[in-house]
Amino acid sequence: MELTTVKKQFGDHELIIETGKMAKQADGSVVLKYAGNVMLVTACMSDEPLENPSFFPLTVNYNEKYYAAGKIPGGYLKRESKPSDEATLIARMIDRPIRPLFPKNFFNEIQIVPTTLSADMEYSVMGVLGIVGASAALSISRIPVIEAIGGVRVIYLDGIYKANPKLSEIEKSSLDIMVAGTREGITMVEGGAREVPEEVLIGALEYAHKFIIESIELIEELTSIIKPEKYVVEEATPLLDEETARKIREYAFPLIKQHNLDADKKRRSNNIKEAGKQALENCGIDKENEAYGEAKQLLEDLETEIVRSQIIDEGVRADGRDHKTIRDITIDLDLYENLHGSALFTRGQTQSLGIVTLGTVKDVKYIDGIETKETETSNFMLHYNFPSFSVGEVRRMGPPGRREIGHGYLAKRAIDGLLPSEDDFPYTIRMVSEVLESNGSSSMASVCSASLAMMAAGVPITAHVAGIAMGMVWDKEKGKYVVLSDIQGLEDHLGDMDFKVAGTEKGITAFQMDVKTMGITREIMETALNQAREGRLHILSIMDKAISKARPEVAPSAPKIKLINVPEDGIGLVIGAGGKVIRRIMATTGVDISIEDDGRTLVSSTNVEMLDKAIDIIRHIVYGFDKNEEIDGVVTRIEDYGAFVELVPGATGLLHRSRMKERIPVKDKYKIGDVVRVRYEGMDDKKRIVISEV
Repeated sequence: MELTTVKKQFGDHELIIETGKMAKQADGSVVLKYAGNVMLVTACMSDEPLENPSFFPLTVNYNEKYYAAGKIPGGYLKRESKPSDEATLIARMIDRPIRPLFPKNFFNEIQIVPTTLSADMEYSVMGVLGIVGASAALSISRIPVIEAIGGVRVIYLDGIYKANPKLSEIEKSSLDIMVAGTREGITMVEGGAREVPEEVLIGALEYAHKFIIESIELIEELTSIIKPEKYVVEEATPLLDEETARKIREYAFPLIKQHNLDADKKRRSNNIKEAGKQALENCGIDKENEAYGEAKQLLEDLETEIVRSQIIDEGVRADGRDHKTIRDITIDLDLYENLHGSALFTRGQTQSLGIVTLGTVKDVKYIDGIETKETETSNFMLHYNFPSFSVGEVRRMGPPGRREIGHGYLAKRAIDGLLPSEDDFPYTIRMVSEVLESNGSSSMASVCSASLAMMAAGVPITAHVAGIAMGMVWDKEKGKYVVLSDIQGLEDHLGDMDFKVAGTEKGITAFQMDVKTMGITREIMETALNQAREGRLHILSIMDKAISKARPEVAPSAPKIKLINVPEDGIGLVIGAGGKVIRRIMATTGVDISIEDDGRTLVSSTNVEMLDKAIDIIRHIVYGFDKNEEIDGVVTRIEDYGAFVELVPGATGLLHRSRMKERIPVKDKYKIGDVVRVRYEGMDDKKRIVISEV
């Protein structure tokens, strides 16, 4: 294959897509270039479909290569191994919009591998290149796809939308979203904001869609040149005859509908399974029957039809609610004595236990990636755990998976912009959401439990943040849609949209949307966002009743941290030669001390008395002593004429025997290591400290 190139202006620079030079044994292979960023994206397909798959076998493995940014990986091995959280998030963003693109009866394994070859550290576009590259690699390959998709990153900065921005612009923006979609509309959104109103987000999505169409046109141009021969998906011969299918439907339909309106997730599921089992037994179909799989699928399709038609035609959901009602909410604070802050947030059958742990500067998270600075750290972490018992299942338990990392990052984004500055609250904050029950929107419950737990812990966040998951059922043939507030798991699974929105009373702070149809309209987006705001305000009002503002003090069990600023010429005095002085202070008082290059000094301890003592020592080292100030010093040397007393590390004065209260030999009165209270008299003409006994 000859090298083929297409290009188009895409924001500040041209987006270039090439094929025919690299990775030619893959079914589809493209190289994308934007500014100084280059990504190789490959797509491969297995020759045979999987037998009886329970899900579509698509895998996206994003390869973040450190050499792309001229870096060597950290750690002992010095090579890329387990994907970072940031790489996992990009893989998820690529996976979500391309997953609905494959034919319904297609089950060959698909693997997409985006690999960074160059990163310019100026434009943050790896997610965009991954989405566009995956669609392009699939489109020019033999792999069957319904249509091409495009992607773009959009920010809102100083009242202006911008596509594919610089890293420096993203940091200053009030809205930052990654968007993917088809020609028809948006299918995926992921992003965060600083309490922006709904209309700003809608404007960003409309702006993004123009660029999405442009990237699709570029992919279509490349595909028209390559003219790939597509794999033909063979239609399977039905094993279930029409008459048996009709009997199953007639028997099962009233039973499933009878049990559909039940708010108890487990009871409803068990009853509907039993109804299906009865229907199959009535028609003489068991697990040994070759049509068993198709009969089970018929029952699932029947349940889907009933759930969706009741919502569209009758205005009632599977748990009996109307389309706007939020499930009952209960809140419990301060669950256990040793926790720094805790909140149990329960909404229907979804429950999150939020737990805050406050740490010191030594607990910060070090971030290592191709778009990060060498010493970048984060003092806020939010970890989301989703154990199998939360859905009543038996599963192997291991490290966090892609879903847990993604949900945790979404919840973190929702809270991040409301946190105090490090100067105002110099703690490292670890927030953990333990999902104890799940029936829809556990990530948004985690936002609520995190906000509550942090206020209970004394973290001065500026306002409560609440999250809500919106859904939709869209019957295109009837031209009707219904937007659902606070969806349960069933409505996520059988509906057409999962749209998570988090924010304060002022506006939106985080959002994530996935659409199973081929794109949604502005009208649907406006309806969903306005309805989400109503639901969010309802949840916020309940949270405010539980706790309306952060407690004035952190928990007694939490470390106490104070910030002092040391002038640059005093940093060396506090540290001392080879760190001798600062180690002495920490050993004497039991505190932790961290000094930045600019003199910002954090002192932390669980003992408030020792904390204050350490700060006094630092201030004395830097600023000296006040005339007639009394200090407890330590005797370090004894001579006939007096005792040398260390007031603070690096500052020793002579307590002359003429300045002692009792006229007895110095060696009889003091020994090395004694603590003596003295008064600072000043400096003599030789700049020596003069002290007297109190």
